[in-house]
Amino acid sequence: MIKLLKYIRGYLRIRVSGFSPERFMNLCSNRGILLSNIVREGDVYYMNINLSGFWALRPIARKTGTRVVVLERYGLPFFLPKLLKRKVFMGGLVFVVAFWIWSSLFVWDIELSGNYRITDDMLLTFLKENQVTVGIRKDDLDIEELEKEIRRRFPEITWTSAKLEGTRLMIAVKENDAPILSQEEPGEAGQDLLSQYAGTVVSIIVRSGVPKVAAGDTVEAGSVLVEGKVPIYNEDATVKEYLYVDADADIVLEHTMEFTDELPFDYVRKEYTGREKSRYYVRFGDREWKMPQERPFLVYDSVIRESRPLILEKLSVPVYTGSYTYREYQNVEHTYTQEEAKEKLKEKLMVFLAGLEEKGIQIIEKDVRINTNASAWVISGQFVVRENVGESAATQKESGGETLK
Repeated sequence: MIKLLKYIRGYLRIRVSGFSPERFMNLCSNRGILLSNIVREGDVYYMNINLSGFWALRPIARKTGTRVVVLERYGLPFFLPKLLKRKVFMGGLVFVVAFWIWSSLFVWDIELSGNYRITDDMLLTFLKENQVTVGIRKDDLDIEELEKEIRRRFPEITWTSAKLEGTRLMIAVKENDAPILSQEEPGEAGQDLLSQYAGTVVSIIVRSGVPKVAAGDTVEAGSVLVEGKVPIYNEDATVKEYLYVDADADIVLEHTMEFTDELPFDYVRKEYTGREKSRYYVRFGDREWKMPQERPFLVYDSVIRESRPLILEKLSVPVYTGSYTYREYQNVEHTYTQEEAKEKLKEKLMVFLAGLEEKGIQIIEKDVRINTNASAWVISGQFVVRENVGESAATQKESGGETLK
């Protein structure tokens, strides 16, 4: 803090020599003139002194027969005059300050948080329809009305908060955690569970409905596993009526699943020639200005590099500079070796097996083979798996009065 005050007030580095430098320093101390960083070199002394104290040295120097020479000048009083002489720098400084003041009047960034079912694109489209976009003046933004309009437009949003932080508009929402009930018209009850595959039932646990199979039974695709028609009997063992329910059960079926995929013998690979061309641009929001340029190469890909000045990033002003780097390449045909083909096909198989694992399907046995046909490598596999099955289908309605068999 003391150094900062000294810099603002300004100080000098002086050299004191002559008849009696020690008496010179004593008189300065008696008159309240502060000297600091005193260094002696033989009969010469070097020291710092503030500006007000320097102007009071003349009578002391005459009285003590010493000579005072100014070596260096430090502080704001010496820096500002030099700065004012640099017109280009001062003009740039004035422009930067004016731009900072002007840009602080607008919204340059919109940040969304808390939305999951409602995507960012949906919210940004809604804001655009309500003239809330990047570049809007803060004075034209009604925060309370915007919050109300968001809740009106999206009923699933139970709470919303909008606030300005600098030049950034921050919108936070909270969606209803309760499940959204479907608006479908209620139909008649009664749903069976059917098997999607042919196989053997491993286990069955029924929560609702009448089981039609047991563990160890062999079923065909489309067979009824659990029926949603529950009979109610009379005392004479005849069916009085049927109670129709939605069948619900955990059924594990062991069945066979097949997998096959191909990999062509030949493939095309990019090989870069080493030739590159660059094209520079400036982007403000959604608008972009590029340097004119014809098609750089016959075939190429692009690498985009983009940056934003730190001061504009702090102000959230969407001004970016960047470049497109075009890299020429050639499409060269190659042929897979046997090792490469096996590795690629194994990767395809691993993706298939990972998909089964995500679905909770258990693999009991597997038989995988890699062969070739006229134009490609072929991987084929047969897997014995255990999977939860049960596809809902409408129960066939019947009248009562049937005798139990």
